[in-house]
Amino acid sequence: MGAIYRKEIKSYFTSMIGYVFIAFFLVVIGIYFTAYNLFSGYANFEYALQSVAFVFFILSPILTMRVMAEEKKQKTDQLLLTAPVSVEQIVLGKYLAVATVYMVVIAICCIYPLILSRFGNVTLATAYSTILGFTLMGLAFLAMGVFISTCTENQIVSAVVSFVVTLVVYYMTSLISFLPTDNRSALIILSVLALIIWGIMYFMMRNLIVSVIGFLVCEGALVALYFLHRSFFDGIVSKIFSWLSFTDRFSTFTGGAIELSAIVYMVSVIFLFLFLSCQAIKKRRWR
Repeated sequence: MGAIYRKEIKSYFTSMIGYVFIAFFLVVIGIYFTAYNLFSGYANFEYALQSVAFVFFILSPILTMRVMAEEKKQKTDQLLLTAPVSVEQIVLGKYLAVATVYMVVIAICCIYPLILSRFGNVTLATAYSTILGFTLMGLAFLAMGVFISTCTENQIVSAVVSFVVTLVVYYMTSLISFLPTDNRSALIILSVLALIIWGIMYFMMRNLIVSVIGFLVCEGALVALYFLHRSFFDGIVSKIFSWLSFTDRFSTFTGGAIELSAIVYMVSVIFLFLFLSCQAIKKRRWR
Protein backbone atom coordinates (compact mmCIF):
# COMPACT_ATOMS: atom_id res chain seq x y z
CA MET A 1 0.00 0.00 0.00
CA GLY A 2 2.88 2.33 0.76
CA ALA A 3 4.22 2.04 -2.77
CA ILE A 4 0.82 2.84 -4.27
CA TYR A 5 0.42 5.80 -1.93
CA ARG A 6 3.84 7.22 -2.84
CA LYS A 7 3.18 6.71 -6.55
CA GLU A 8 -0.13 8.55 -6.36
CA ILE A 9 1.25 11.43 -4.31
CA LYS A 10 4.11 11.81 -6.78
CA SER A 11 1.71 11.83 -9.72
CA TYR A 12 -0.33 14.66 -8.19
CA PHE A 13 2.71 16.88 -7.78
CA THR A 14 4.42 16.04 -11.06
CA SER A 15 1.32 16.65 -13.21
CA MET A 16 0.48 19.98 -11.52
CA ILE A 17 -2.96 18.70 -10.46
CA GLY A 18 -2.06 18.87 -6.78
CA TYR A 19 -0.58 22.36 -7.08
CA VAL A 20 -3.57 23.67 -9.04
CA PHE A 21 -6.04 22.21 -6.52
CA ILE A 22 -4.22 23.64 -3.49
CA ALA A 23 -3.50 27.02 -5.07
CA PHE A 24 -6.99 27.64 -6.44
CA PHE A 25 -8.66 26.53 -3.21
CA LEU A 26 -6.44 28.77 -1.10
CA VAL A 27 -6.97 31.74 -3.41
CA VAL A 28 -10.75 31.46 -3.05
CA ILE A 29 -10.53 30.97 0.72
CA GLY A 30 -8.20 33.97 0.89
CA ILE A 31 -10.69 36.13 -1.01
CA TYR A 32 -13.55 35.28 1.36
CA PHE A 33 -11.28 35.56 4.39
CA THR A 34 -10.27 39.05 3.28
CA ALA A 35 -13.86 40.07 2.49
CA TYR A 36 -15.54 38.73 5.63
CA ASN A 37 -12.87 38.79 8.30
CA LEU A 38 -10.48 41.59 7.34
CA PHE A 39 -12.56 44.16 5.49
CA SER A 40 -15.95 43.53 7.15
CA GLY A 41 -14.41 42.87 10.56
CA TYR A 42 -16.23 39.62 11.35
CA ALA A 43 -14.41 37.46 13.88
CA ASN A 44 -15.99 34.27 12.49
CA PHE A 45 -13.78 32.25 10.17
CA GLU A 46 -16.67 29.83 9.66
CA TYR A 47 -18.35 32.45 7.43
CA ALA A 48 -15.50 32.24 4.94
CA LEU A 49 -15.33 28.46 5.08
CA GLN A 50 -19.06 28.06 4.52
CA SER A 51 -18.87 30.30 1.47
CA VAL A 52 -16.20 28.24 -0.30
CA ALA A 53 -18.14 24.97 -0.13
CA PHE A 54 -19.24 25.41 -3.74
CA VAL A 55 -15.59 25.55 -4.84
CA PHE A 56 -15.07 22.07 -3.49
CA PHE A 57 -17.77 20.75 -5.85
CA ILE A 58 -15.74 22.06 -8.77
CA LEU A 59 -12.30 21.01 -7.55
CA SER A 60 -12.88 17.62 -5.91
CA PRO A 61 -13.59 15.85 -9.24
CA ILE A 62 -10.20 17.10 -10.46
CA LEU A 63 -8.55 15.05 -7.73
CA THR A 64 -10.65 11.91 -8.02
CA MET A 65 -11.42 11.64 -11.73
CA ARG A 66 -8.09 9.96 -12.54
CA VAL A 67 -7.85 7.65 -9.53
CA MET A 68 -8.93 4.51 -11.41
CA ALA A 69 -10.34 5.89 -14.66
CA GLU A 70 -6.85 6.69 -15.94
CA GLU A 71 -5.58 3.26 -14.92
CA LYS A 72 -8.38 1.63 -16.93
CA LYS A 73 -7.85 3.83 -19.96
CA GLN A 74 -4.12 3.15 -20.09
CA LYS A 75 -4.68 -0.55 -19.23
CA THR A 76 -2.28 -0.25 -16.29
CA ASP A 77 -5.02 -1.45 -13.95
CA GLN A 78 -4.06 -4.99 -14.99
CA LEU A 79 -0.65 -4.45 -13.44
CA LEU A 80 -2.29 -3.30 -10.23
CA LEU A 81 -4.67 -6.24 -10.13
CA THR A 82 -1.81 -8.73 -10.56
CA ALA A 83 0.45 -6.97 -8.04
CA PRO A 84 1.08 -8.67 -4.65
CA VAL A 85 -1.32 -6.32 -2.87
CA SER A 86 -4.97 -6.68 -2.01
CA VAL A 87 -7.72 -4.66 -3.65
CA GLU A 88 -8.36 -3.00 -0.30
CA GLN A 89 -4.75 -1.82 -0.17
CA ILE A 90 -4.99 -0.45 -3.70
CA VAL A 91 -8.13 1.55 -2.93
CA LEU A 92 -6.88 2.73 0.44
CA GLY A 93 -3.51 3.79 -0.96
CA LYS A 94 -5.13 5.84 -3.71
CA TYR A 95 -7.71 7.34 -1.37
CA LEU A 96 -5.10 8.33 1.21
CA ALA A 97 -3.10 10.07 -1.52
CA VAL A 98 -6.16 12.09 -2.56
CA ALA A 99 -6.95 12.82 1.09
CA THR A 100 -3.38 13.98 1.72
CA VAL A 101 -3.61 16.64 -1.00
CA TYR A 102 -6.89 17.80 0.50
CA MET A 103 -5.45 17.85 4.02
CA VAL A 104 -2.71 20.25 2.88
CA VAL A 105 -5.46 22.83 2.30
CA ILE A 106 -7.09 22.02 5.63
CA ALA A 107 -3.77 22.37 7.48
CA ILE A 108 -3.29 25.85 6.04
CA CYS A 109 -6.90 26.77 6.91
CA CYS A 110 -6.12 25.96 10.54
CA ILE A 111 -3.78 28.97 10.60
CA TYR A 112 -6.46 31.53 9.70
CA PRO A 113 -8.30 31.54 13.07
CA LEU A 114 -4.95 32.03 14.83
CA ILE A 115 -4.25 35.05 12.63
CA LEU A 116 -7.64 36.52 13.52
CA SER A 117 -7.11 35.91 17.23
CA ARG A 118 -4.17 38.32 17.18
CA PHE A 119 -6.52 41.18 16.24
CA GLY A 120 -9.52 40.49 18.45
CA ASN A 121 -11.63 37.94 20.30
CA VAL A 122 -12.22 34.88 18.16
CA THR A 123 -14.27 31.84 19.16
CA LEU A 124 -11.63 29.28 18.30
CA ALA A 125 -13.86 26.36 19.31
CA THR A 126 -16.45 27.31 16.68
CA ALA A 127 -13.81 28.00 14.03
CA TYR A 128 -12.08 24.66 14.49
CA SER A 129 -15.31 22.70 14.81
CA THR A 130 -16.27 24.16 11.41
CA ILE A 131 -12.91 23.11 10.00
CA LEU A 132 -13.48 19.61 11.39
CA GLY A 133 -16.91 19.41 9.78
CA PHE A 134 -15.56 20.73 6.48
CA THR A 135 -12.76 18.16 6.62
CA LEU A 136 -15.10 15.21 7.21
CA MET A 137 -17.53 16.38 4.55
CA GLY A 138 -14.71 16.81 2.04
CA LEU A 139 -13.27 13.36 2.80
CA ALA A 140 -16.74 11.84 2.31
CA PHE A 141 -17.13 13.56 -1.08
CA LEU A 142 -13.66 12.37 -2.10
CA ALA A 143 -14.66 8.79 -1.22
CA MET A 144 -17.71 9.19 -3.49
CA GLY A 145 -15.44 10.46 -6.25
CA VAL A 146 -13.09 7.50 -5.88
CA PHE A 147 -16.02 5.11 -6.25
CA ILE A 148 -17.32 6.91 -9.34
CA SER A 149 -13.83 6.79 -10.85
CA THR A 150 -13.75 3.01 -10.42
CA CYS A 151 -16.95 2.71 -12.43
CA THR A 152 -15.66 4.31 -15.65
CA GLU A 153 -12.53 4.64 -17.73
CA ASN A 154 -13.38 8.13 -18.97
CA GLN A 155 -11.97 10.86 -16.75
CA ILE A 156 -14.38 13.49 -18.07
CA VAL A 157 -17.39 11.31 -17.31
CA SER A 158 -15.99 10.61 -13.85
CA ALA A 159 -15.50 14.33 -13.18
CA VAL A 160 -18.96 15.35 -14.41
CA VAL A 161 -20.77 12.61 -12.48
CA SER A 162 -18.78 13.39 -9.32
CA PHE A 163 -19.65 17.07 -9.65
CA VAL A 164 -23.37 16.37 -10.08
CA VAL A 165 -23.48 13.84 -7.22
CA THR A 166 -21.70 16.09 -4.71
CA LEU A 167 -23.84 19.05 -5.76
CA VAL A 168 -27.09 17.12 -5.32
CA VAL A 169 -26.01 15.57 -2.01
CA TYR A 170 -24.91 18.90 -0.53
CA TYR A 171 -28.05 20.78 -1.60
CA MET A 172 -30.38 17.88 -0.85
CA THR A 173 -32.21 19.81 1.88
CA SER A 174 -32.97 22.65 -0.53
CA LEU A 175 -34.22 20.22 -3.17
CA ILE A 176 -36.84 18.82 -0.77
CA SER A 177 -38.99 21.93 -1.23
CA PHE A 178 -39.36 21.11 -4.94
CA LEU A 179 -40.61 17.56 -4.31
CA PRO A 180 -44.33 16.75 -4.18
CA THR A 181 -45.69 15.86 -0.73
CA ASP A 182 -48.72 13.66 -1.50
CA ASN A 183 -48.67 9.94 -0.69
CA ARG A 184 -48.78 8.72 -4.27
CA SER A 185 -45.78 10.84 -5.25
CA ALA A 186 -43.93 9.56 -2.17
CA LEU A 187 -44.57 5.99 -3.32
CA ILE A 188 -43.24 6.79 -6.79
CA ILE A 189 -40.11 8.51 -5.42
CA LEU A 190 -39.37 5.60 -3.06
CA SER A 191 -39.90 3.15 -5.91
CA VAL A 192 -37.40 5.05 -8.04
CA LEU A 193 -34.91 5.03 -5.15
CA ALA A 194 -35.39 1.28 -4.76
CA LEU A 195 -34.80 0.83 -8.49
CA ILE A 196 -31.59 2.87 -8.29
CA ILE A 197 -30.31 0.94 -5.25
CA TRP A 198 -30.93 -2.45 -6.80
CA GLY A 199 -29.53 -1.21 -10.10
CA ILE A 200 -26.31 -0.43 -8.24
CA MET A 201 -26.47 -3.87 -6.62
CA TYR A 202 -26.75 -5.45 -10.07
CA PHE A 203 -23.77 -3.43 -11.26
CA MET A 204 -21.78 -4.66 -8.26
CA MET A 205 -22.86 -8.33 -8.33
CA ARG A 206 -23.85 -8.88 -11.96
CA ASN A 207 -26.57 -11.18 -10.65
CA LEU A 208 -29.80 -10.33 -12.42
CA ILE A 209 -31.97 -12.79 -10.49
CA VAL A 210 -30.94 -11.49 -7.05
CA SER A 211 -31.30 -7.88 -8.17
CA VAL A 212 -34.76 -8.38 -9.68
CA ILE A 213 -36.00 -10.37 -6.68
CA GLY A 214 -34.62 -7.75 -4.29
CA PHE A 215 -36.33 -4.94 -6.19
CA LEU A 216 -39.64 -6.81 -6.39
CA VAL A 217 -39.56 -7.52 -2.64
CA CYS A 218 -38.91 -3.82 -1.87
CA GLU A 219 -41.57 -2.69 -4.32
CA GLY A 220 -44.07 -5.20 -2.97
CA ALA A 221 -43.46 -3.99 0.59
CA LEU A 222 -43.93 -0.37 -0.49
CA VAL A 223 -47.16 -1.09 -2.34
CA ALA A 224 -48.49 -3.11 0.61
CA LEU A 225 -47.70 -0.25 2.98
CA TYR A 226 -49.38 2.20 0.61
CA PHE A 227 -52.68 0.34 0.73
CA LEU A 228 -52.56 -0.84 4.36
CA HIS A 229 -50.91 2.07 6.13
CA ARG A 230 -51.01 5.08 3.81
CA SER A 231 -50.14 7.54 6.60
CA PHE A 232 -46.66 5.95 6.63
CA PHE A 233 -45.87 7.98 3.50
CA ASP A 234 -46.75 11.32 5.10
CA GLY A 235 -43.54 13.34 4.92
CA ILE A 236 -41.43 10.19 4.50
CA VAL A 237 -39.48 11.58 1.52
CA SER A 238 -38.60 14.78 3.38
CA LYS A 239 -37.48 12.75 6.40
CA ILE A 240 -35.26 10.49 4.30
CA PHE A 241 -33.67 13.34 2.38
CA SER A 242 -33.17 15.35 5.56
CA TRP A 243 -31.52 12.38 7.23
CA LEU A 244 -29.18 11.93 4.26
CA SER A 245 -28.37 15.63 4.07
CA PHE A 246 -24.77 16.73 4.57
CA THR A 247 -25.88 20.35 4.96
CA ASP A 248 -27.79 19.74 8.18
CA ARG A 249 -24.90 17.85 9.71
CA PHE A 250 -22.34 20.41 8.58
CA SER A 251 -24.45 23.18 10.11
CA THR A 252 -24.03 21.58 13.55
CA PHE A 253 -20.28 22.06 13.24
CA THR A 254 -20.64 25.67 12.09
CA GLY A 255 -22.70 26.31 15.21
CA GLY A 256 -19.81 25.22 17.40
CA ALA A 257 -21.30 21.84 18.36
CA ILE A 258 -19.54 18.56 17.58
CA GLU A 259 -22.21 15.87 17.40
CA LEU A 260 -21.10 12.26 17.49
CA SER A 261 -23.95 11.27 15.16
CA ALA A 262 -22.70 13.68 12.47
CA ILE A 263 -19.15 12.32 12.75
CA VAL A 264 -20.37 8.71 12.62
CA TYR A 265 -22.53 9.48 9.57
CA MET A 266 -19.71 11.06 7.55
CA VAL A 267 -17.19 8.38 8.53
CA SER A 268 -19.76 5.72 7.57
CA VAL A 269 -20.18 7.35 4.15
CA ILE A 270 -16.40 7.22 3.67
CA PHE A 271 -16.20 3.52 4.54
CA LEU A 272 -19.29 2.69 2.47
CA PHE A 273 -17.95 4.20 -0.75
CA LEU A 274 -14.46 2.79 -0.22
CA PHE A 275 -16.07 -0.62 0.27
CA LEU A 276 -18.10 -0.17 -2.92
CA SER A 277 -14.92 0.86 -4.74
CA CYS A 278 -13.25 -2.36 -3.63
CA GLN A 279 -16.23 -4.40 -4.79
CA ALA A 280 -16.26 -2.66 -8.18
CA ILE A 281 -12.58 -3.45 -8.70
CA LYS A 282 -13.00 -7.05 -7.56
CA LYS A 283 -15.87 -7.48 -10.00
CA ARG A 284 -13.59 -6.31 -12.81
CA ARG A 285 -10.72 -8.44 -11.53
CA TRP A 286 -12.65 -11.70 -11.80
CA ARG A 287 -14.81 -10.81 -14.79
